[in-house]
Amino acid sequence: MGTPDNKQGDRPAVRARLVLTMKFYNYDIVFQEIPDEVTLAINITGCPNHCPECHSRFLWNDVGEELNENSLTAIIHEYQSAITCVCLMGGDQDPAGIDRLAAFIRSQFAPIKTGWYSGRQQLAPEVDLSHLDFVKLGPYIADRGPLKSENTNQHLYRVHPDGQLEDITFRFWRKKL
Repeated sequence: MGTPDNKQGDRPAVRARLVLTMKFYNYDIVFQEIPDEVTLAINITGCPNHCPECHSRFLWNDVGEELNENSLTAIIHEYQSAITCVCLMGGDQDPAGIDRLAAFIRSQFAPIKTGWYSGRQQLAPEVDLSHLDFVKLGPYIADRGPLKSENTNQHLYRVHPDGQLEDITFRFWRKKL
């Protein structure tokens, strides 16, 4: 257990940058992204990572509908009785926005769990782990494979109440018979 380089008290230096409105392309109920959860996965556009051999290049573009508290509420209300988790898939261009939405989900829709799939190697300092139950870190590297590959560079962590991260990536690996 441990935290991948996120010191909760540290904040990044203020820099001038263009902030795009966070947008989503689509969403679906999924069963593989978070083990043991029925997950509402929301695909966020404007991905800045541009991983070579990315399987979702359409999410690189700044397209889709605005993702804010109102649109998120409408989406969750549509599926609330069927889901146990909401996972924000992407959003690395606005980690503070991800943190805001995760905090909103936690405050308005408990006991629904929260997750974030980030393509970054390290957790953004703008993200407060107390707002998340799960976080996936790591870019897609084709030679290493996805989470289901034992050679993957990506890791899925369960966030414990004390902020400790438990690597649960092994839950994606099939047992050999």
